[in-house]
Amino acid sequence: MAAHIRRRLRKGATTTAVAAAAVAALAASQAPAAPLAEGSTGGDQQTAGGETGGPEDGAATGNSPYYTDLPPLVTPDRPGSSSNLPAATGSAEAGIPASVLAAYKQAEQTVGTTDAACRLPWQLLAAIGKVESGQARGGQVDANGTTPTPILGPALNGEGFALIKDTDGGAYDGDAVHDRAVGPMQFIPSTWATWGQDANGDGRKDPNNIYDAALAAGRYLCAGGRNLAVAADLDRAVLSYNQSTEYLRTVRSWFAYYQRGTHEVPDGSGVLPTAPSTPSPSPTPTPSPTPGGTTSPTPSPGPSKPGATKPTPGPSKPGDGTTSPTPTPPRPTPPPKPTPSPADTLGSLENAGTGPLTATAGGTFDERVSVRARNALGAPMAQLPVTFTVTGTTGTLFDGGKKKVTVISKADGTATAPALKAGEKTGEFTVTATAGTTRPRTLTYAASVTARQADKIVRTDEKALVAAPGEKFADAVSVKATHKGVAAPGVAVTATMVKDSLGLIDNDKGPYFKDAAGKPLRTLDLTTGADGLLQLPEIFADENPGTYKLRLTTEGGGSVVIELTVQAPEETAPEETETPEA
Repeated sequence: MAAHIRRRLRKGATTTAVAAAAVAALAASQAPAAPLAEGSTGGDQQTAGGETGGPEDGAATGNSPYYTDLPPLVTPDRPGSSSNLPAATGSAEAGIPASVLAAYKQAEQTVGTTDAACRLPWQLLAAIGKVESGQARGGQVDANGTTPTPILGPALNGEGFALIKDTDGGAYDGDAVHDRAVGPMQFIPSTWATWGQDANGDGRKDPNNIYDAALAAGRYLCAGGRNLAVAADLDRAVLSYNQSTEYLRTVRSWFAYYQRGTHEVPDGSGVLPTAPSTPSPSPTPTPSPTPGGTTSPTPSPGPSKPGATKPTPGPSKPGDGTTSPTPTPPRPTPPPKPTPSPADTLGSLENAGTGPLTATAGGTFDERVSVRARNALGAPMAQLPVTFTVTGTTGTLFDGGKKKVTVISKADGTATAPALKAGEKTGEFTVTATAGTTRPRTLTYAASVTARQADKIVRTDEKALVAAPGEKFADAVSVKATHKGVAAPGVAVTATMVKDSLGLIDNDKGPYFKDAAGKPLRTLDLTTGADGLLQLPEIFADENPGTYKLRLTTEGGGSVVIELTVQAPEETAPEETETPEA
Protein backbone atom coordinates (compact mmCIF):
# COMPACT_ATOMS: atom_id res chain seq x y z
CA MET A 1 0.00 0.00 0.00
CA ALA A 2 1.39 3.36 -0.92
CA ALA A 3 2.56 5.54 1.89
CA HIS A 4 0.11 8.28 2.71
CA ILE A 5 0.97 11.91 2.42
CA ARG A 6 -0.06 13.26 5.78
CA ARG A 7 0.46 16.94 5.92
CA ARG A 8 -1.65 20.05 5.83
CA LEU A 9 -1.24 22.37 2.83
CA ARG A 10 -1.48 26.09 3.11
CA LYS A 11 -3.31 28.16 0.46
CA GLY A 12 -1.95 27.63 -3.03
CA ALA A 13 0.69 25.08 -1.94
CA THR A 14 0.59 22.39 -4.62
CA THR A 15 3.46 20.07 -5.46
CA THR A 16 4.29 17.77 -8.33
CA ALA A 17 4.86 14.83 -6.00
CA VAL A 18 1.41 15.06 -4.39
CA ALA A 19 -0.35 15.54 -7.71
CA ALA A 20 1.44 12.48 -9.10
CA ALA A 21 0.50 10.43 -6.05
CA ALA A 22 -3.16 11.41 -6.44
CA VAL A 23 -3.20 10.36 -10.08
CA ALA A 24 -1.40 7.11 -9.26
CA ALA A 25 -3.94 6.33 -6.54
CA LEU A 26 -6.81 6.83 -8.97
CA ALA A 27 -5.19 4.67 -11.62
CA ALA A 28 -4.22 1.86 -9.27
CA SER A 29 -7.70 1.67 -7.72
CA GLN A 30 -9.44 1.51 -11.10
CA ALA A 31 -12.11 3.75 -9.54
CA PRO A 32 -15.13 4.50 -11.73
CA ALA A 33 -15.14 8.24 -10.97
CA ALA A 34 -15.80 10.65 -13.82
CA PRO A 35 -12.62 12.13 -15.29
CA LEU A 36 -11.48 15.62 -14.44
CA ALA A 37 -13.08 18.04 -16.86
CA GLU A 38 -10.66 19.96 -18.99
CA GLY A 39 -10.47 23.64 -18.28
CA SER A 40 -12.00 23.26 -14.83
CA THR A 41 -11.78 26.44 -12.86
CA GLY A 42 -13.00 27.48 -9.46
CA GLY A 43 -14.70 30.47 -8.02
CA ASP A 44 -18.01 30.16 -9.85
CA GLN A 45 -20.03 29.34 -6.76
CA GLN A 46 -23.20 31.39 -6.48
CA THR A 47 -24.69 32.78 -3.37
CA ALA A 48 -28.27 32.18 -2.34
CA GLY A 49 -29.27 35.31 -4.18
CA GLY A 50 -27.66 34.15 -7.39
CA GLU A 51 -24.67 36.50 -7.43
CA THR A 52 -21.13 35.22 -7.77
CA GLY A 53 -18.19 36.23 -5.65
CA GLY A 54 -17.63 36.50 -1.93
CA PRO A 55 -14.61 35.96 0.30
CA GLU A 56 -11.75 34.38 -1.62
CA ASP A 57 -13.83 34.64 -4.80
CA GLY A 58 -16.59 32.44 -3.40
CA ALA A 59 -14.59 29.57 -1.85
CA ALA A 60 -16.66 28.09 0.98
CA THR A 61 -13.56 27.50 3.10
CA GLY A 62 -11.74 30.68 2.14
CA ASN A 63 -9.14 28.36 0.58
CA SER A 64 -8.07 27.38 4.07
CA PRO A 65 -5.71 24.40 4.61
CA TYR A 66 -6.93 20.84 4.15
CA TYR A 67 -5.66 17.30 4.76
CA THR A 68 -3.86 15.69 1.84
CA ASP A 69 -3.92 12.07 3.02
CA LEU A 70 -4.81 9.82 0.07
CA PRO A 71 -6.92 6.64 0.21
CA PRO A 72 -5.35 3.18 0.12
CA LEU A 73 -4.48 1.78 -3.28
CA VAL A 74 -6.65 -1.28 -2.57
CA THR A 75 -10.34 -0.34 -2.47
CA PRO A 76 -13.40 -2.33 -1.42
CA ASP A 77 -14.32 -4.52 -4.40
CA ARG A 78 -17.88 -3.50 -5.12
CA PRO A 79 -17.84 -2.28 -8.76
CA GLY A 80 -20.75 -0.01 -9.63
CA SER A 81 -21.99 -0.06 -6.06
CA SER A 82 -21.90 2.30 -3.12
CA SER A 83 -23.75 0.17 -0.60
CA ASN A 84 -22.59 -0.42 2.93
CA LEU A 85 -20.05 -3.13 3.48
CA PRO A 86 -19.66 -5.19 6.67
CA ALA A 87 -17.46 -3.57 9.27
CA ALA A 88 -14.78 -6.21 8.75
CA THR A 89 -14.58 -5.58 5.01
CA GLY A 90 -11.91 -3.29 3.61
CA SER A 91 -9.35 -1.22 5.44
CA ALA A 92 -9.95 1.04 8.38
CA GLU A 93 -9.73 4.01 6.00
CA ALA A 94 -12.96 2.88 4.32
CA GLY A 95 -14.90 3.18 7.58
CA ILE A 96 -17.00 6.30 8.26
CA PRO A 97 -18.25 7.07 11.80
CA ALA A 98 -21.94 6.24 12.23
CA SER A 99 -23.30 9.75 12.92
CA VAL A 100 -21.15 11.30 10.21
CA LEU A 101 -22.25 8.73 7.64
CA ALA A 102 -25.91 9.24 8.67
CA ALA A 103 -25.53 13.01 8.21
CA TYR A 104 -24.14 12.62 4.68
CA LYS A 105 -26.95 10.28 3.65
CA GLN A 106 -29.61 12.51 5.24
CA ALA A 107 -28.21 15.50 3.34
CA GLU A 108 -28.37 13.55 0.06
CA GLN A 109 -32.03 12.67 0.71
CA THR A 110 -32.99 16.21 1.74
CA VAL A 111 -31.36 17.83 -1.27
CA GLY A 112 -32.89 15.14 -3.47
CA THR A 113 -36.39 16.25 -2.47
CA THR A 114 -35.76 19.94 -3.17
CA ASP A 115 -33.19 19.82 -5.99
CA ALA A 116 -33.38 16.41 -7.61
CA ALA A 117 -31.70 17.72 -10.77
CA CYS A 118 -28.47 18.27 -8.81
CA ARG A 119 -28.06 14.49 -8.23
CA LEU A 120 -25.93 15.04 -5.13
CA PRO A 121 -24.12 11.82 -4.05
CA TRP A 122 -23.40 11.42 -0.37
CA GLN A 123 -19.98 9.98 -1.27
CA LEU A 124 -18.95 13.47 -2.46
CA LEU A 125 -19.86 14.92 0.94
CA ALA A 126 -17.88 12.10 2.56
CA ALA A 127 -14.87 12.89 0.38
CA ILE A 128 -14.96 16.59 1.30
CA GLY A 129 -15.55 15.77 4.96
CA LYS A 130 -12.51 13.47 4.93
CA VAL A 131 -10.27 16.11 3.36
CA GLU A 132 -11.55 19.00 5.49
CA SER A 133 -11.70 17.48 8.98
CA GLY A 134 -10.97 13.75 8.83
CA GLN A 135 -14.71 13.00 9.17
CA ALA A 136 -15.17 15.31 12.18
CA ARG A 137 -11.91 14.13 13.76
CA GLY A 138 -12.80 10.49 13.43
CA GLY A 139 -16.42 10.98 14.46
CA GLN A 140 -15.88 12.92 17.66
CA VAL A 141 -19.52 14.08 17.96
CA ASP A 142 -22.21 13.86 20.61
CA ALA A 143 -25.64 12.24 20.30
CA ASN A 144 -26.94 15.28 18.38
CA GLY A 145 -24.00 15.26 15.94
CA THR A 146 -22.18 18.25 17.44
CA THR A 147 -18.43 18.24 18.04
CA PRO A 148 -17.50 18.61 21.74
CA THR A 149 -15.20 21.50 20.86
CA PRO A 150 -15.22 23.62 17.69
CA ILE A 151 -13.09 22.42 14.78
CA LEU A 152 -11.21 25.57 13.80
CA GLY A 153 -8.75 26.25 11.02
CA PRO A 154 -5.88 28.70 11.43
CA ALA A 155 -6.51 32.43 11.42
CA LEU A 156 -6.77 33.62 7.82
CA ASN A 157 -4.46 36.54 8.50
CA GLY A 158 -2.49 36.57 5.25
CA GLU A 159 0.59 35.04 6.90
CA GLY A 160 0.95 31.83 4.93
CA PHE A 161 -2.81 31.75 4.30
CA ALA A 162 -5.47 33.93 2.73
CA LEU A 163 -6.31 37.27 4.34
CA ILE A 164 -9.95 37.40 5.43
CA LYS A 165 -10.83 39.91 8.11
CA ASP A 166 -13.46 39.07 10.71
CA THR A 167 -17.07 38.94 9.48
CA ASP A 168 -18.91 37.47 12.49
CA GLY A 169 -17.46 39.22 15.54
CA GLY A 170 -16.00 35.86 16.55
CA ALA A 171 -19.47 34.35 17.03
CA TYR A 172 -18.61 31.12 15.17
CA ASP A 173 -14.83 30.98 15.18
CA GLY A 174 -13.97 32.80 18.43
CA ASP A 175 -11.75 35.23 16.47
CA ALA A 176 -12.87 38.86 16.28
CA VAL A 177 -9.88 39.90 14.13
CA HIS A 178 -9.69 37.34 11.31
CA ASP A 179 -12.01 34.62 10.08
CA ARG A 180 -11.25 30.92 10.50
CA ALA A 181 -12.81 27.91 8.81
CA VAL A 182 -15.25 26.28 11.23
CA GLY A 183 -16.70 22.82 11.80
CA PRO A 184 -16.53 19.38 10.15
CA MET A 185 -17.07 20.89 6.68
CA GLN A 186 -14.83 23.92 7.38
CA PHE A 187 -17.09 26.82 6.34
CA ILE A 188 -15.79 30.35 6.86
CA PRO A 189 -18.30 32.44 8.86
CA SER A 190 -19.33 34.71 5.98
CA THR A 191 -20.25 31.70 3.83
CA TRP A 192 -22.04 30.02 6.72
CA ALA A 193 -24.12 33.17 7.24
CA THR A 194 -25.58 32.59 3.75
CA TRP A 195 -25.64 28.80 3.49
CA GLY A 196 -26.04 27.64 7.11
CA GLN A 197 -28.79 25.04 7.67
CA ASP A 198 -30.70 23.52 10.59
CA ALA A 199 -30.80 19.86 9.56
CA ASN A 200 -31.28 18.28 13.00
CA GLY A 201 -34.31 20.40 13.94
CA ASP A 202 -32.89 21.95 17.11
CA GLY A 203 -33.67 25.50 15.98
CA ARG A 204 -30.01 26.44 15.46
CA LYS A 205 -27.76 26.61 12.40
CA ASP A 206 -24.54 25.29 13.90
CA PRO A 207 -21.44 24.84 11.70
CA ASN A 208 -20.03 22.48 14.36
CA ASN A 209 -22.98 20.09 13.94
CA ILE A 210 -22.33 17.45 11.29
CA TYR A 211 -25.99 17.28 10.20
CA ASP A 212 -26.24 21.07 9.74
CA ALA A 213 -22.83 21.30 8.08
CA ALA A 214 -23.41 18.37 5.68
CA LEU A 215 -26.71 19.78 4.43
CA ALA A 216 -25.17 23.24 4.02
CA ALA A 217 -22.32 21.72 2.00
CA GLY A 218 -24.78 19.82 -0.17
CA ARG A 219 -26.83 22.91 -0.98
CA TYR A 220 -23.65 24.91 -1.62
CA LEU A 221 -22.30 22.32 -4.06
CA CYS A 222 -25.64 22.22 -5.93
CA ALA A 223 -25.98 26.00 -6.32
CA GLY A 224 -26.19 27.55 -9.75
CA GLY A 225 -28.18 24.70 -11.30
CA ARG A 226 -25.30 22.21 -11.25
CA ASN A 227 -25.77 18.55 -12.17
CA LEU A 228 -23.11 16.71 -10.18
CA ALA A 229 -23.48 13.65 -12.40
CA VAL A 230 -21.70 15.74 -15.05
CA ALA A 231 -17.91 15.74 -14.55
CA ALA A 232 -17.45 19.41 -15.41
CA ASP A 233 -20.16 20.49 -12.94
CA LEU A 234 -18.73 18.27 -10.21
CA ASP A 235 -15.25 19.73 -10.74
CA ARG A 236 -16.58 23.28 -10.59
CA ALA A 237 -18.50 22.47 -7.42
CA VAL A 238 -15.43 21.04 -5.67
CA LEU A 239 -13.21 23.91 -6.83
CA SER A 240 -15.76 26.38 -5.48
CA TYR A 241 -15.17 24.78 -2.09
CA ASN A 242 -11.40 25.32 -2.30
CA GLN A 243 -9.75 26.76 -5.40
CA SER A 244 -6.86 24.35 -5.76
CA THR A 245 -6.29 21.73 -8.44
CA GLU A 246 -4.52 19.56 -5.85
CA TYR A 247 -7.59 19.91 -3.61
CA LEU A 248 -9.81 18.77 -6.47
CA ARG A 249 -7.62 15.73 -7.15
CA THR A 250 -7.54 14.80 -3.46
CA VAL A 251 -11.34 15.06 -3.11
CA ARG A 252 -11.77 13.14 -6.36
CA SER A 253 -9.58 10.30 -5.11
CA TRP A 254 -11.65 9.90 -1.92
CA PHE A 255 -14.89 10.25 -3.88
CA ALA A 256 -13.87 7.35 -6.13
CA TYR A 257 -12.74 5.34 -3.11
CA TYR A 258 -16.05 5.74 -1.28
CA GLN A 259 -17.99 4.94 -4.45
CA ARG A 260 -16.40 1.49 -4.41
CA GLY A 261 -17.96 0.85 -1.02
CA THR A 262 -17.62 1.79 2.63
CA HIS A 263 -18.72 0.62 6.02
CA GLU A 264 -19.94 2.17 9.25
CA VAL A 265 -17.71 2.36 12.32
CA PRO A 266 -18.62 3.58 15.81
CA ASP A 267 -18.44 7.31 16.47
CA GLY A 268 -14.99 8.33 17.66
CA SER A 269 -13.21 5.36 16.08
CA GLY A 270 -12.52 6.77 12.62
CA VAL A 271 -8.99 7.10 11.24
CA LEU A 272 -7.54 10.47 12.16
CA PRO A 273 -5.44 12.54 9.76
CA THR A 274 -2.11 13.89 10.89
CA ALA A 275 -1.98 17.20 12.72
CA PRO A 276 -1.65 20.26 10.51
CA SER A 277 1.84 21.59 10.05
CA THR A 278 2.98 25.06 10.97
CA PRO A 279 2.33 27.48 8.08
CA SER A 280 5.36 28.59 6.12
CA PRO A 281 6.49 32.15 6.76
CA SER A 282 5.78 34.79 4.17
CA PRO A 283 8.56 34.77 1.52
CA THR A 284 11.32 37.36 1.65
CA PRO A 285 10.99 39.88 -1.19
CA THR A 286 13.29 38.99 -4.12
CA PRO A 287 15.84 41.69 -5.00
CA SER A 288 14.98 43.48 -8.25
CA PRO A 289 17.12 42.49 -11.28
CA THR A 290 19.47 44.91 -12.96
CA PRO A 291 19.00 45.82 -16.64
CA GLY A 292 21.73 43.31 -17.58
CA GLY A 293 19.71 40.46 -16.18
CA THR A 294 21.71 40.08 -12.98
CA THR A 295 20.53 40.72 -9.50
CA SER A 296 21.73 43.80 -7.73
CA PRO A 297 23.48 42.72 -4.55
CA THR A 298 22.61 44.43 -1.33
CA PRO A 299 25.46 46.85 -0.63
CA SER A 300 27.48 45.96 2.41
CA PRO A 301 28.72 48.72 4.61
CA GLY A 302 32.33 49.65 3.97
CA PRO A 303 34.61 52.61 4.18
CA SER A 304 33.38 55.54 2.16
CA LYS A 305 35.46 57.27 -0.43
CA PRO A 306 37.02 60.54 0.55
CA GLY A 307 34.58 63.35 -0.09
CA ALA A 308 31.78 60.99 -0.89
CA THR A 309 29.98 61.53 2.38
CA LYS A 310 30.05 64.06 5.12
CA PRO A 311 31.85 62.72 8.15
CA THR A 312 29.74 62.06 11.17
CA PRO A 313 30.47 64.74 13.74
CA GLY A 314 32.26 63.43 16.77
CA PRO A 315 31.49 64.20 20.36
CA SER A 316 31.11 67.91 21.03
CA LYS A 317 33.80 69.66 22.87
CA PRO A 318 32.98 71.44 26.08
CA GLY A 319 32.12 75.03 25.41
CA ASP A 320 32.00 74.84 21.61
CA GLY A 321 28.28 75.70 21.56
CA THR A 322 27.14 72.40 20.15
CA THR A 323 25.14 69.63 21.75
CA SER A 324 24.92 66.00 20.92
CA PRO A 325 21.47 64.91 19.83
CA THR A 326 19.58 62.89 22.41
CA PRO A 327 18.54 59.56 20.94
CA THR A 328 14.77 58.97 20.88
CA PRO A 329 13.84 55.81 22.78
CA PRO A 330 11.84 53.31 20.71
CA ARG A 331 8.12 53.31 21.29
CA PRO A 332 6.99 50.10 22.96
CA THR A 333 4.76 47.89 20.87
CA PRO A 334 1.44 47.37 22.63
CA PRO A 335 0.70 43.74 23.37
CA PRO A 336 -1.94 42.16 21.09
CA LYS A 337 -5.43 42.01 22.48
CA PRO A 338 -6.32 38.48 23.51
CA THR A 339 -8.86 36.79 21.27
CA PRO A 340 -11.96 35.86 23.31
CA SER A 341 -12.74 32.18 23.50
CA PRO A 342 -15.98 30.87 21.95
CA ALA A 343 -17.33 30.36 25.47
CA ASP A 344 -16.92 34.09 26.13
CA THR A 345 -18.25 35.19 22.73
CA LEU A 346 -21.93 36.04 22.29
CA GLY A 347 -23.39 33.77 19.65
CA SER A 348 -27.14 34.39 19.64
CA LEU A 349 -30.06 36.05 21.39
CA GLU A 350 -33.34 34.13 21.36
CA ASN A 351 -36.86 34.40 22.73
CA ALA A 352 -37.10 32.79 26.16
CA GLY A 353 -40.85 32.14 26.02
CA THR A 354 -42.35 35.62 25.79
CA GLY A 355 -46.05 35.41 24.82
CA PRO A 356 -48.26 37.97 23.04
CA LEU A 357 -47.73 41.49 24.37
CA THR A 358 -51.17 43.12 24.60
CA ALA A 359 -52.77 45.30 27.25
CA THR A 360 -55.59 47.79 27.52
CA ALA A 361 -54.80 51.47 27.89
CA GLY A 362 -53.55 52.27 31.36
CA GLY A 363 -53.23 48.61 32.28
CA THR A 364 -50.21 46.39 33.05
CA PHE A 365 -49.02 43.80 30.53
CA ASP A 366 -49.44 40.23 31.77
CA GLU A 367 -46.37 39.08 29.79
CA ARG A 368 -42.82 40.26 30.46
CA VAL A 369 -40.22 40.34 27.70
CA SER A 370 -37.61 37.63 28.26
CA VAL A 371 -34.59 36.59 26.15
CA ARG A 372 -31.88 33.94 26.42
CA ALA A 373 -28.25 34.62 25.46
CA ARG A 374 -26.04 31.84 24.13
CA ASN A 375 -22.32 31.85 23.46
CA ALA A 376 -20.61 30.79 20.24
CA LEU A 377 -20.77 27.16 21.39
CA GLY A 378 -24.53 27.33 21.91
CA ALA A 379 -24.35 27.20 25.73
CA PRO A 380 -26.27 29.66 27.97
CA MET A 381 -24.27 32.83 28.59
CA ALA A 382 -24.46 34.39 32.07
CA GLN A 383 -23.48 37.86 33.35
CA LEU A 384 -24.24 39.49 29.98
CA PRO A 385 -25.82 42.98 29.96
CA VAL A 386 -29.01 43.01 27.88
CA THR A 387 -30.68 46.36 27.12
CA PHE A 388 -34.44 46.54 26.54
CA THR A 389 -35.88 49.58 24.73
CA VAL A 390 -39.52 50.64 24.15
CA THR A 391 -40.16 52.38 20.84
CA GLY A 392 -43.53 53.89 19.90
CA THR A 393 -46.08 56.62 20.65
CA THR A 394 -48.48 54.80 22.96
CA GLY A 395 -46.84 56.13 26.10
CA THR A 396 -45.99 52.62 27.29
CA LEU A 397 -43.08 52.44 29.77
CA PHE A 398 -41.33 49.87 31.91
CA ASP A 399 -42.23 49.70 35.58
CA GLY A 400 -40.51 52.71 37.14
CA GLY A 401 -41.33 55.03 34.22
CA LYS A 402 -38.34 54.23 31.96
CA LYS A 403 -38.23 53.57 28.21
CA LYS A 404 -34.84 51.82 28.43
CA VAL A 405 -33.54 49.37 31.05
CA THR A 406 -30.50 47.07 31.26
CA VAL A 407 -30.69 43.61 32.84
CA ILE A 408 -27.84 41.13 33.51
CA SER A 409 -28.46 37.59 32.25
CA LYS A 410 -28.71 34.79 34.81
CA ALA A 411 -26.91 31.45 34.93
CA ASP A 412 -29.36 29.93 32.42
CA GLY A 413 -28.67 32.82 30.04
CA THR A 414 -32.08 34.46 30.54
CA ALA A 415 -32.67 38.17 31.04
CA THR A 416 -36.20 39.39 31.80
CA ALA A 417 -37.29 43.01 31.49
CA PRO A 418 -39.46 44.71 34.13
CA ALA A 419 -43.23 44.72 33.64
CA LEU A 420 -44.64 47.04 30.99
CA LYS A 421 -47.24 49.66 31.89
CA ALA A 422 -49.50 50.58 28.96
CA GLY A 423 -49.96 54.21 28.02
CA GLU A 424 -53.28 55.91 27.35
CA LYS A 425 -52.92 56.00 23.56
CA THR A 426 -53.94 52.92 21.64
CA GLY A 427 -51.76 51.50 18.86
CA GLU A 428 -48.68 49.39 18.08
CA PHE A 429 -45.16 49.66 19.54
CA THR A 430 -42.02 47.51 19.82
CA VAL A 431 -39.67 46.30 22.51
CA THR A 432 -36.08 45.62 21.36
CA ALA A 433 -33.52 43.56 23.28
CA THR A 434 -29.86 44.24 22.45
CA ALA A 435 -26.69 42.51 23.71
CA GLY A 436 -23.04 42.50 22.70
CA THR A 437 -20.69 45.29 21.65
CA THR A 438 -18.35 44.10 18.88
CA ARG A 439 -21.16 42.51 16.91
CA PRO A 440 -24.46 43.24 18.72
CA ARG A 441 -27.33 40.79 18.60
CA THR A 442 -30.90 42.15 18.65
CA LEU A 443 -34.36 40.69 19.10
CA THR A 444 -37.54 42.73 18.50
CA TYR A 445 -41.01 42.06 19.89
CA ALA A 446 -44.26 43.57 18.56
CA ALA A 447 -46.73 44.85 21.18
CA SER A 448 -50.01 46.74 21.22
CA VAL A 449 -52.20 48.87 23.46
CA THR A 450 -55.94 48.45 23.00
CA ALA A 451 -58.81 50.63 24.17
CA ARG A 452 -60.15 50.28 27.70
CA GLN A 453 -62.96 47.76 27.89
CA ALA A 454 -66.25 47.17 29.66
CA ASP A 455 -68.14 43.91 29.42
CA LYS A 456 -71.33 45.36 30.92
CA ILE A 457 -73.25 48.65 30.87
CA VAL A 458 -76.56 49.32 32.69
CA ARG A 459 -78.91 52.22 33.57
CA THR A 460 -78.56 53.61 37.04
CA ASP A 461 -82.37 54.04 37.44
CA GLU A 462 -85.59 52.66 35.97
CA LYS A 463 -87.57 55.85 35.27
CA ALA A 464 -89.75 55.84 32.18
CA LEU A 465 -88.40 58.23 29.58
CA VAL A 466 -91.27 60.16 27.97
CA ALA A 467 -91.44 63.44 26.04
CA ALA A 468 -94.10 65.29 24.09
CA PRO A 469 -93.55 65.85 20.33
CA GLY A 470 -91.13 68.71 19.80
CA GLU A 471 -90.17 68.79 23.48
CA LYS A 472 -87.15 67.70 25.54
CA PHE A 473 -87.07 64.58 27.68
CA ALA A 474 -87.28 65.78 31.23
CA ASP A 475 -85.21 63.02 32.80
CA ALA A 476 -81.52 62.52 31.93
CA VAL A 477 -80.18 59.09 30.98
CA SER A 478 -77.40 57.81 33.29
CA VAL A 479 -75.46 54.54 32.88
CA LYS A 480 -72.55 52.71 34.52
CA ALA A 481 -69.91 50.56 32.76
CA THR A 482 -68.03 47.74 34.47
CA HIS A 483 -65.37 45.20 33.50
CA LYS A 484 -65.39 41.89 35.34
CA GLY A 485 -67.54 43.50 38.00
CA VAL A 486 -65.25 46.51 38.56
CA ALA A 487 -66.05 50.07 37.50
CA ALA A 488 -64.53 50.75 34.06
CA PRO A 489 -63.31 54.34 33.72
CA GLY A 490 -62.28 55.88 30.40
CA VAL A 491 -64.24 53.36 28.31
CA ALA A 492 -65.56 54.45 24.92
CA VAL A 493 -69.36 54.29 24.65
CA THR A 494 -71.37 54.68 21.44
CA ALA A 495 -74.98 55.90 21.73
CA THR A 496 -77.20 55.28 18.69
CA MET A 497 -80.93 55.84 18.04
CA VAL A 498 -82.14 52.57 16.47
CA LYS A 499 -85.33 50.95 15.22
CA ASP A 500 -84.74 47.42 16.53
CA SER A 501 -83.51 45.92 19.79
CA LEU A 502 -80.35 44.54 18.20
CA GLY A 503 -79.38 47.95 16.90
CA LEU A 504 -78.95 46.76 13.34
CA ILE A 505 -81.11 49.48 11.78
CA ASP A 506 -80.46 53.13 12.55
CA ASN A 507 -83.38 55.46 13.01
CA ASP A 508 -83.78 58.68 11.06
CA LYS A 509 -86.70 60.08 13.04
CA GLY A 510 -87.89 60.31 16.58
CA PRO A 511 -85.60 61.26 19.53
CA TYR A 512 -82.21 62.83 18.82
CA PHE A 513 -79.20 64.56 20.36
CA LYS A 514 -77.94 67.95 19.20
CA ASP A 515 -74.54 68.80 17.83
CA ALA A 516 -72.65 72.02 18.60
CA ALA A 517 -74.69 73.86 15.94
CA GLY A 518 -77.99 72.61 17.36
CA LYS A 519 -78.65 70.20 14.48
CA PRO A 520 -80.17 66.73 15.11
CA LEU A 521 -77.62 63.99 15.80
CA ARG A 522 -78.67 60.36 16.25
CA THR A 523 -75.20 58.75 16.90
CA LEU A 524 -72.80 59.98 19.56
CA ASP A 525 -69.37 58.80 20.87
CA LEU A 526 -68.87 59.27 24.61
CA THR A 527 -66.48 58.15 27.39
CA THR A 528 -67.19 56.96 30.92
CA GLY A 529 -65.88 58.96 33.86
CA ALA A 530 -63.44 57.99 36.60
CA ASP A 531 -66.07 55.88 38.38
CA GLY A 532 -67.37 54.24 35.20
CA LEU A 533 -70.46 56.50 35.22
CA LEU A 534 -71.78 58.37 32.21
CA GLN A 535 -74.67 60.84 31.94
CA LEU A 536 -75.87 61.29 28.37
CA PRO A 537 -76.48 64.77 26.89
CA GLU A 538 -80.04 66.07 26.62
CA ILE A 539 -82.38 64.14 24.34
CA PHE A 540 -85.05 65.84 22.23
CA ALA A 541 -88.21 64.55 20.51
CA ASP A 542 -89.30 65.51 16.99
CA GLU A 543 -92.93 65.76 15.85
CA ASN A 544 -93.30 62.01 15.29
CA PRO A 545 -94.98 60.26 18.22
CA GLY A 546 -94.20 56.62 18.91
CA THR A 547 -91.91 54.27 20.87
CA TYR A 548 -88.20 54.43 20.00
CA LYS A 549 -84.98 52.75 21.15
CA LEU A 550 -81.58 54.05 22.22
CA ARG A 551 -78.72 51.50 22.12
CA LEU A 552 -75.46 51.98 24.10
CA THR A 553 -72.41 49.79 23.34
CA THR A 554 -68.91 49.64 24.83
CA GLU A 555 -65.43 48.37 23.86
CA GLY A 556 -65.41 44.91 25.36
CA GLY A 557 -68.92 43.81 24.44
CA GLY A 558 -71.17 45.63 26.92
CA SER A 559 -74.55 46.86 25.60
CA VAL A 560 -77.94 48.10 26.79
CA VAL A 561 -81.12 49.16 24.96
CA ILE A 562 -83.22 51.94 26.49
CA GLU A 563 -86.82 52.70 25.47
CA LEU A 564 -87.86 56.27 24.64
CA THR A 565 -91.52 57.29 24.20
CA VAL A 566 -92.81 60.32 22.30
CA GLN A 567 -96.47 61.04 22.94
CA ALA A 568 -98.77 63.97 23.39
CA PRO A 569 -99.93 64.60 26.94
CA GLU A 570 -103.40 63.23 27.71
CA GLU A 571 -106.15 65.88 27.61
CA THR A 572 -108.18 66.20 30.84
CA ALA A 573 -112.04 66.28 30.26
CA PRO A 574 -113.88 69.28 31.88
CA GLU A 575 -115.87 68.42 35.05
CA GLU A 576 -119.69 68.40 34.67
CA THR A 577 -121.64 70.97 36.81
CA GLU A 578 -124.93 69.82 38.36
CA THR A 579 -127.98 72.05 37.80
CA PRO A 580 -130.06 72.53 40.97
CA GLU A 581 -133.71 71.46 40.71
CA ALA A 582 -136.25 74.14 40.56
